Amino acid sequence: MAKFIRRLQRIGSSILVSLPKEWVDANNLDKGHQVEIETGQDSISISANRETRPTKELVISYPLPKEENITANITGAYLLGYDLIQINSKSTIPAEDREKIRNSMRRLVGMEIIEEDASHINTQFLLDTITLNPEKILKRMSSIALGMYDDTLNGLILDDKSNLQTLSKRDVEVNRQYFLLVRLIRSTLVDKRLANAFNLENIDIIDYRVAANLLENAGDSIVELSNFIYNSSLSKEHSKKIFDVVKDFSKLAEKSINAFTKPDRLLAIEAISLHKKYEEKLSKLRITLDNKKQIPIDFLDVVYMFERIAKSWADVVDLVQPIYNE
Repeated sequence: MAKFIRRLQRIGSSILVSLPKEWVDANNLDKGHQVEIETGQDSISISANRETRPTKELVISYPLPKEENITANITGAYLLGYDLIQINSKSTIPAEDREKIRNSMRRLVGMEIIEEDASHINTQFLLDTITLNPEKILKRMSSIALGMYDDTLNGLILDDKSNLQTLSKRDVEVNRQYFLLVRLIRSTLVDKRLANAFNLENIDIIDYRVAANLLENAGDSIVELSNFIYNSSLSKEHSKKIFDVVKDFSKLAEKSINAFTKPDRLLAIEAISLHKKYEEKLSKLRITLDNKKQIPIDFLDVVYMFERIAKSWADVVDLVQPIYNE
């Protein structure tokens, strides 16, 4: 690697430095071309700007082998970061499979069908990855899930529980954001430009992947809990006991997500402490009745489900790295 010494020059209010002619010629650069500048605390690197990475394309030949599934193939290609996915067939693609493909597109944020005929379907990822933000996507996942949580919570004490049956549709959006975040994270692992743009180290990228999975599981658990409450015969007295303990959990969950995304270790310590107190309150619910033998099984099941949901956000905040004295 060649090294060059350059003297800084001032022109107007700007400080300029000239680039080595050998490097400029080797990269076919000229006036008006752009370069990419990456700065560190006491360093700077300049790269020939490659504004767009090569488009990743995949051709899926139809029909698939019997053990394969078109929906799984498309989802897998999306998560691997393919920009163009073509489904090609030598014959007409049946209406049933065509509908499966369309449903797959609805589950994948940014993926759209751009061209279609009887034997070909071309899809493309239409979002600019660099404009996306892992932090905002994770917070959106948490926000949607917590909205579902609040509605499930109200189902404990309201006479009308019909809203509980709609939560599975809202969980679809949690899954959509999850797939988008996983795609983005995988792309960040192989594209240094993205990692720099998002200010994420490799360990941060891995933690985001774990956090996304925890929140996706939380959405599924909330749907399971809502269905259980809808079909349970839990008394109003027992429902109210649970409600009074878990009614403020959303504030704790939001604090956990904020601690993770900032990241803020002091806020994380506060959230971890609150999670422990929350778990203690849930544990005490099991011994609130005078005669334990009379505790309905539904009561214990609902308490357990709330514990499982809370653990998702507790595990997220546990990812915030400790502060070590050097």
